[in-house]
Amino acid sequence: METKKVMWMIKKDLLELWRHKPRLISIILFPIIAIVFFGYGMGGSLENIPIAIVEQSHGPVTDQTVDAIKNMSLYDVKEVTSDPDQGKEMVNSGKVKAAIILPPDYDNLESKQAPTVILYVDSSDQLATQAIVPATQILFTRISGEIGIKKMQIESPLGVMNQSSNTLQDIVNTINFEVDKIYGDVKYMDFLIPGILAMTVMFACMGGMGRSIAGERETGELARLFMTPTSIATVVGGKIVSKLITETGRALILLIFAIVLFGITIKGSMLLTILLLVLTALCFVGFGIMISSRAETQEDYMQIMMPFQMPMMFVSGVFYPIETMPWFFQKLAYVFPLTYANDALRAVILKGAGITEISFDILILLAFTLVFFMVGVMRFNRDI
Repeated sequence: METKKVMWMIKKDLLELWRHKPRLISIILFPIIAIVFFGYGMGGSLENIPIAIVEQSHGPVTDQTVDAIKNMSLYDVKEVTSDPDQGKEMVNSGKVKAAIILPPDYDNLESKQAPTVILYVDSSDQLATQAIVPATQILFTRISGEIGIKKMQIESPLGVMNQSSNTLQDIVNTINFEVDKIYGDVKYMDFLIPGILAMTVMFACMGGMGRSIAGERETGELARLFMTPTSIATVVGGKIVSKLITETGRALILLIFAIVLFGITIKGSMLLTILLLVLTALCFVGFGIMISSRAETQEDYMQIMMPFQMPMMFVSGVFYPIETMPWFFQKLAYVFPLTYANDALRAVILKGAGITEISFDILILLAFTLVFFMVGVMRFNRDI
C-alpha cells in the first residue's frame, strides 16, 4: 500500500464531502435530530396529560382532593368546573383526555352511602388511558382511606370498637370509583394503525418523488422528456396521479391487513377514510415535489428530506400522545402536516367522527398541499 496515495485519496474524499453541503449537513445533524426526537418523542414516562376536574361539592375534602390531583405530575389540569356536561364535552372535543367528576355528596362525611367518583376518559388514546386509569384509582383509594379515618374519628371510640369488621370496612371504603371509557376498550394496535397509515403514505410519497424527479434528473431522463413539447404541468400532473393511485392503494392494503389480522374496526365512514388517505398522499406528493424541484441528484434529495421526515415521525403523535411531550415539541408537532393527518384518521377510525368534526384538520391539510404545490411548481428547475 502506498501511504502517500492513500492520504491523497482521503483528502480527495474529505474535500468532496466539504463541498457537498447537503450531505455534510445531514451527516452532522441527522444523528443529533434522531437522538433528540427519539428521546423526547418516545422516551420517558407519561406526564402532563390534560384533564378536567368537575367539582359538584364544596368543602375541605373536595379542596384537598383537587389539590392532590393538581400536585400529580401525571396530570395537567386544564379546567376546574362545576358542570359535568362541560367536563364531558371537553373530553369529547379532544381538549382534555379525561374528566374526573366529583359527585354533589362528596364532602358529606356523615352520609352512610359512599359517593361515586366517575373518571370519564377518552379511551381512543390507549397509552394515556393506561396511565390515567390506574393512577386515578390508586389516588382515590388513598383518599378513601383518609376519609374513612375521619369518619371513624366522628364516631365514638367505643362505638367503633363494637362495630363488626364488615361495618368498619364500609367506613374505610368511603368512595366508589367508576371508569367510563367513551370509546370502549381500545388496544394499542387500534391507536397505532391510523398513525402508521399516515406515516406509510408520507414515507412512500416523499421517497417516491425523490426517485421520480430527482432520480430522473440525475440520469438525464427528465432532460430528454423536456426536449419534447411537454409542459411542466403535464409532467408534474402525471407523476401526481400515478403516486396517488399507488400510495393510496398501498395504504388500503395495509388497512385491510390490519382489519383481518388485528381485528381493527373502522367506526366511521370507510369512504371518508379513503378520502383522507388520498388527501394525505396528495399533501406529501406536493412536499416531495417542493424538495425535488431543486435537488440535483437523488442523494441530495434524500439528504434534504431526512431532517423533515425524522421530526414528523416522532413528534406527530404516531407512536406517543403529543400532549405528553415537552412544550416545545407540542408546538413543533402542529407545524407538520402529518399531525393533522393522524388526528383526522384517528377521529374517523376510532371515534366514528364525520367530516364536520375533522373539518379543521382537512382545511389545514389542504392549505399545506396548496403551499407545497405552489412553491414546488414555481421553483421547478427546467434548466437541466
